Amino acid sequence: MLTNLGLLLIRVFIGFTFIGHGGQKLFAWFGGGGPRGTAEWFESMGVAPRRPIWAIIAGAFEFVGGLLFGAGVLTAVGAALISIIMLDAIITVHAKNGYWVSNNGFEYPLITIITVVGIAMTGPGEYVLYSFS
Repeated sequence: MLTNLGLLLIRVFIGFTFIGHGGQKLFAWFGGGGPRGTAEWFESMGVAPRRPIWAIIAGAFEFVGGLLFGAGVLTAVGAALISIIMLDAIITVHAKNGYWVSNNGFEYPLITIITVVGIAMTGPGEYVLYSFS
């Protein structure tokens, strides 16, 4: 029982966090810039040209990935979407800064990837919104 509660806690926390990040990019929720503001932010970091399509793609990966992962529905697909966006963040922003988050390094995105992949490999636990089995 505690294992299933632990898996639920991890999934819901990570899922809601990524729904929020995606919502910032897609809908300007939680102080986010929406597609246009996010595109400007991406360009200011040298990550992508100022085109809202990149913000929409990133936001969709985060939002849908967080929703699936948090709900425990198609958990591996949600984990893959989250992992792809975090790997992109490592490559485009954080890798040049080293490991530690205190230097804007890749510590946080890597831990996120390892966590979601680990959950996808072990399964979401018993407490899921819907099970296909």
